[in-house]
Amino acid sequence: MSAAPVPLLDLKAQYATIRSEIQAAMDRVVESQHFILGPEVEALEREVAAYTQCAHGVGVSSGTDALLVALMAIDVRPGDEVITTAYSFFATAGAVARLGARPVFVDIEPQTYNIDPAQIAAAITPRTRAIIPVHLYGQMADMEQIMAVAVRHGLVVIEDAAQAIGAEQRGRRAGSVGHMGCFSFFPSKNLGGFGDGGMVTTNDPNLADRLALLRGHGARPKYHHQFIGGNFRLDALQAAVLRVKLRHLDGWIVGRQRNAALYRRLLAAAGDPVAAPAERPDGRHIYNQFVVRTSQRDPLMARLRAHAIGHEVYYPVPLHLQECFADLGYRTGDLPESESAARETLALPIYPELRADQIERVVAALADRSEDSQ
Repeated sequence: MSAAPVPLLDLKAQYATIRSEIQAAMDRVVESQHFILGPEVEALEREVAAYTQCAHGVGVSSGTDALLVALMAIDVRPGDEVITTAYSFFATAGAVARLGARPVFVDIEPQTYNIDPAQIAAAITPRTRAIIPVHLYGQMADMEQIMAVAVRHGLVVIEDAAQAIGAEQRGRRAGSVGHMGCFSFFPSKNLGGFGDGGMVTTNDPNLADRLALLRGHGARPKYHHQFIGGNFRLDALQAAVLRVKLRHLDGWIVGRQRNAALYRRLLAAAGDPVAAPAERPDGRHIYNQFVVRTSQRDPLMARLRAHAIGHEVYYPVPLHLQECFADLGYRTGDLPESESAARETLALPIYPELRADQIERVVAALADRSEDSQ
């Protein structure tokens, strides 16, 4: 009898531990019949702001819309440029392009996969308005260096913290260092809802007010529109679910960190069939993903499939080589570290309910070269 599959993510296992809390929260919203914004969203905004060490939180409809409305709040428009990484989810650059601005891509650090701060200054032009560092896979980019560059050049920094709620660097949390932080509550995130959702955090009350205005078509009062905004509102049901989950988030992060540590020990004992992710010594990695690296990705993926183990290749085509950005003029070889990461990285299961024996199976499959000859 073959062993049960090991999924990349098992949301049912998480739900089983909080079912009664979730059902009570959803019943509360249903009984209120208040489904858009309202008290649940306001409470979540306060709670996420406090958790991320920020003064303000503005709930929005998705992580993508968080990026979009943050750019709108600083009036990014056609002809402007925004510097960001080429190794990220599409929304990071897509939000820039949707406003008619130009994404300017900078290469990554090979160890952390985050934007290389040393390359940002050379990408700045008189048209540059902002920098969007991405805290990829649950670890913060080097915000100290990034903010130093931004201050020298008078630029806004928007943290793409979609994968990094609770991550820290030098005692400061993701989303609190730049002018704004953008979070995603997509179900697969460490703090995931029962559908799409997001939030923008900031310590600037004027930005918070503008963000709140823009998410509701720029109207205040109703039917009186000061700006052209959008429908970026967060549902009360999502907020209620997220409020329950936020109470458990730190415990889940500890579970992910425990699993990451076990992976490292087992991989080292197995002769390191893959390179474990680098972890900065000055921060808190929350392991939204556990991304390993290998020059033999296809054979390793074949082994994992043969053993019914979930896995995922994130960002196999870096953003500067995406077809929709061909008119920006980038070519293969322009950003070699991003291109190398796209070829060599592989995500393994890391969710907190993952058992030690399941992690042992993953590592054993990676080290089992018998599948390579089949």
